[in-house]
Amino acid sequence: MAAYQVYLVEDEQNLGEVIKAYMEKEGWTVKHYTDGKEASEKIEEPPHLWVLDIMLPGMDGYQLLKQIKQHEDTPVIFISARDKDLDRVLGLELGSDDYLAKPFMPEELMIRARKLLSRVYNKDEVSQDLIRLNGYEIDPMSRTVTDDEETIDLTTKEMDLVILLAQNIGKALSREEIIDYVWGEDYFGSERAVDDVVRRVRKKLTRIHVETLYGFGYRILAS
Repeated sequence: MAAYQVYLVEDEQNLGEVIKAYMEKEGWTVKHYTDGKEASEKIEEPPHLWVLDIMLPGMDGYQLLKQIKQHEDTPVIFISARDKDLDRVLGLELGSDDYLAKPFMPEELMIRARKLLSRVYNKDEVSQDLIRLNGYEIDPMSRTVTDDEETIDLTTKEMDLVILLAQNIGKALSREEIIDYVWGEDYFGSERAVDDVVRRVRKKLTRIHVETLYGFGYRILAS
């Protein structure tokens, strides 16, 4: 059982205490904040995972997410009672890794959190060798992409996608295969999320050719 540290930002005190209790039972260390501004002061001391409500006093979850991703690519799960489709899209655009609409069972949040943490921090089954591709250096071990020693800013899911495609150069990967690796097998959202992450990767890594295989998926070509 890994001893992860989680920052939980939830202004509903009772819900926060319930989630905190579930996570501590898992063996995780949890810091519970009820104010977005207060939580933002801890960004330079990053945990393994953030769980953010969207509607918060002091600073809303969107602003907090932007600050988190500007500082370090720590995984983030959004939770919200607002319009779930709008919040899901906005959250993905800003770099969140998962979204859970209220009301939800704490057990569901725990399943998603465990899978996300395992996916980000325990990829031992995948080769960790350095990959050089079109002038970029992709390091699966440190989860970084550099261009002439300058680090490219990628979100968790963008990094996962780049690693998956770069370790399978020339191989056609279906959207389902990409979802299983990047989001996890229990993901029930739209396949459009794959297209959105691909679009962002193309914009950031312009020399890597991510080919669209219409009606199927994607692959990276060697040149």
